[in-house]
Amino acid sequence: MSSSYSFVRSLRDAWQRTNSLLCVGLDPEPSRFPGALANRPDKIFEFCRDIVDATAPFASAFKPQIAYFAAHRAEDQLEALIAHVHEKHPGLPVILDAKRGDIGSTAEQYAREAFERYRADAVTVNPYMGFDSIEPYLAHEGKGVIVLCRTSNPGGSDLQFLEAGGRPLYQVVASLAAEKWNASGQLSLVVGATFPKEIEIVRGIVGEMPLLIPGIGAQGGDVEATVRAGRTAAGTGMMINSSRAILYAGKDENFTREAARVAQETRDKINAYR
Repeated sequence: MSSSYSFVRSLRDAWQRTNSLLCVGLDPEPSRFPGALANRPDKIFEFCRDIVDATAPFASAFKPQIAYFAAHRAEDQLEALIAHVHEKHPGLPVILDAKRGDIGSTAEQYAREAFERYRADAVTVNPYMGFDSIEPYLAHEGKGVIVLCRTSNPGGSDLQFLEAGGRPLYQVVASLAAEKWNASGQLSLVVGATFPKEIEIVRGIVGEMPLLIPGIGAQGGDVEATVRAGRTAAGTGMMINSSRAILYAGKDENFTREAARVAQETRDKINAYR
């Protein structure tokens, strides 16, 4: 790439610099915030900012989920949060979890939203409509595009396990991402920690491509099985996401201390199996 920045390069640098594969998910639910934040107009930003600052020493990426901001008319707080991460924790990529999936000019606008408005480093997308629903994101040089492949929810099997050309659809998506769609070199895949066997299969298909792996923590994915299935030869290759288990580890004004403790424990547990 001619750009001095790329998502994948930044991610690999973060893995090495932080000695962490932990991605901290930011899914703010104001009803679960400490009482001191209850009446603050920017409480979503303040809560997430404090979580970011507390957990940054133990993380290699952050993943805000856009719905948790948009539902509370807090898109401006999401913009401010991503700017804060870039300013105070440079080199830690921000993944906008939006799961967009549309074509043509609409996809172009979603790409502008993610990369120009929010200035995310990467965005999650849904490949159901094919390559022309992904291509507009690739026009943004150096930005990451993370394609849903084998998701952590039980209902994902309704479609992802349907046979297509003699193999499950999720494997077809993995092959397309690795062999045809990744001209930018910035693609990654989402594969859930609740399905370690499928993580191993996808790793075999895509080689060194990064995997975003949700599903540990509150969703019950096994850390050891996840790491052993998804690690590359270098012991990296994964953004292992934990959200609620970290965000809501503390119930009171000590929430940042408890979030940091759980983030550190999670990072160390992941590292134990690398």
